[in-house]
Amino acid sequence: MELGAFSMSLTVKDIQLSREFYEKLGFSIFAGDQAKHWLVMKNGDHIIGLFQGMFDTNMLTFNPGWDQNADGVSEATDIRSIHQQLKEQGLEVPDLQAYAKQGPASFTVKDPDGNVILFDQHV
Repeated sequence: MELGAFSMSLTVKDIQLSREFYEKLGFSIFAGDQAKHWLVMKNGDHIIGLFQGMFDTNMLTFNPGWDQNADGVSEATDIRSIHQQLKEQGLEVPDLQAYAKQGPASFTVKDPDGNVILFDQHV
């Protein structure tokens, strides 16, 4: 199962203060729109998402179909297949939020300690 790009999605109180903090750690803006309260920042292969008022908790995030530069990969496991495999392995998996039989879709699961894992396919 190829999970794609990995990042941490952080729930922040003040996106400007968080941006400034992570810039001091060597991160720079990779994507997003600060006016809409979200930024993706990158330092080498390390990626964090800053989200103000969008999520209740920090999350591990996987983007099937993308590499760490948000470029499509030739060998990718479709999110629908990942969703089905996890269900077959007995994990409690909410319904897949999909708009078509292929392409963008997302779902979350929680690990045994309650940590949220977001699977978010954009391609």
